Amino acid sequence: MTKMEKRPCNEPEVRKGPWTMEEDLILINYIANHGEGVWNSLARSAGLKRTGKSCRLRWLNYLRPDVRRGNITAEEHLLIIEMHAKWGNRWSKIAKHLSGRTDNEIKNYWRTRIHKHIKQSENFATLPLSNFEEPVFTNQVHSSYVPADNALSQSNDHNIWGMEDFWSMQLLH
Repeated sequence: MTKMEKRPCNEPEVRKGPWTMEEDLILINYIANHGEGVWNSLARSAGLKRTGKSCRLRWLNYLRPDVRRGNITAEEHLLIIEMHAKWGNRWSKIAKHLSGRTDNEIKNYWRTRIHKHIKQSENFATLPLSNFEEPVFTNQVHSSYVPADNALSQSNDHNIWGMEDFWSMQLLH
């Protein structure tokens, strides 16, 4: 169907965008009473104007009682790195080893935290060492490399490294 064509009259309107609290409650109560099933028919039977896929993803990634969200622990961080080295981007397989974590959350964590630091470390490794002094470590949370040339340090946040950056690099090499 092209953008200019209209939806046939017999096809129901499908709601898109953020879920409301009322929709969440309808889905939670329906699953509590009837269990999970064929998601397309579940969406219709529950009276939600959502697709089955939308209902499935909402339930599995946000509403399921055993879902743990946010604050990945140091142990989980190391486990994600270890399993990614072993299995690559098989997020569902990795999620099975992290109780209550979803494949989507692990994938997002990998791409926004770990993979980003790996790329930065690769870029750092290609810079000539003559531009940098010895690393300066303190008891503070964020230790940093101090560039010898002060022009480099002006508003370049990528020159500041924390201990977590070095842990990730050590595990990968």
